[in-house]
Amino acid sequence: MSRVLVIGGTLFIGRALVRLLLERGDEVTILHRGSRNPFAGRTQEIRCDRNDGAAVAEAVGGRGFELIFDNVYDWERGTTAAHVAAAAEAVRGAALRRYVFLSSCAAYGEGRGLTEDAPLAPADCPDPYCRNKADSERLLFCLHRENGFPAVTLRPPYVYGPENPFYREAFFWDRLTAGRPVIVPGDGSRAMQFVLSTDLARAALLAADSPAAPGRAYNIANAEPVTQTALVDALARAAGVKPEIRYVPRKRIEVLGGNVFASPFYFGQYFDMPPITENTGRARRELGFEPTSFDEGLRQTWAWHTAQPARPAPDFSFDETLLRHASPRP
Repeated sequence: MSRVLVIGGTLFIGRALVRLLLERGDEVTILHRGSRNPFAGRTQEIRCDRNDGAAVAEAVGGRGFELIFDNVYDWERGTTAAHVAAAAEAVRGAALRRYVFLSSCAAYGEGRGLTEDAPLAPADCPDPYCRNKADSERLLFCLHRENGFPAVTLRPPYVYGPENPFYREAFFWDRLTAGRPVIVPGDGSRAMQFVLSTDLARAALLAADSPAAPGRAYNIANAEPVTQTALVDALARAAGVKPEIRYVPRKRIEVLGGNVFASPFYFGQYFDMPPITENTGRARRELGFEPTSFDEGLRQTWAWHTAQPARPAPDFSFDETLLRHASPRP
């Protein structure tokens, strides 16, 4: 049994991780700033804003945590390398065996088939999420080189699965189950890569336990990317329906007002970005990581989705605007 601190354990990936830690008998403390702990009575709890370095230091300093899982990114304010440095400094000590940082494939900035040795996005990258993830990784690996700080970073692509707080899988299932066409931007060939939330949580535990992991980064994903058209087909298979796909040029979508991270969405929330794809060989070789097949992961996600209480009716009005400019599947 290990003394574990999870920075962010109340949503999506954090929940999947905490469940696995509790299943194996670890003593878990969750640091979060929310009002509700879904594991109340089963974990200890620290209410704290991880972006407040002084508060984090006061809350966790000297508590002798052996494993740290740093999962939080503040989408409104950003979580910078300075915020990560404050947390790392607060938990440093003889007891610490591993600091597992959840980064992202976005830390690369761009590219296809990338290995972990590819350069990260530069410090002047205009995208704050890419810049913050890349800067945080550079900071942690500098600490490892200089004083042996036991940092390891994970670089997942799109994470999907039960309890996803983003309007992603549900965006498509709302349309597919209503018998509506699904709009795909461009010609549908843009590549996307995925990992199931529970697989990412398993990979975090493997990285925490593997003697090879300190000072290393790992791409954690299903090995093969899929096209955007193939994604819609896979979501339709999971729901047991036949998809009707229509294509609209991206420039036309942009002119009409479509967004990727704010309503009106046209292809799920943040799901139409320039492709970044990864080679996952290192995680397989060094951690023994084997992902769940995409179809099986979507079946699990669909089962969770259909078991949820009814949600507000989706708004298809922007779809109707786009459909006036659409072409059918070739």
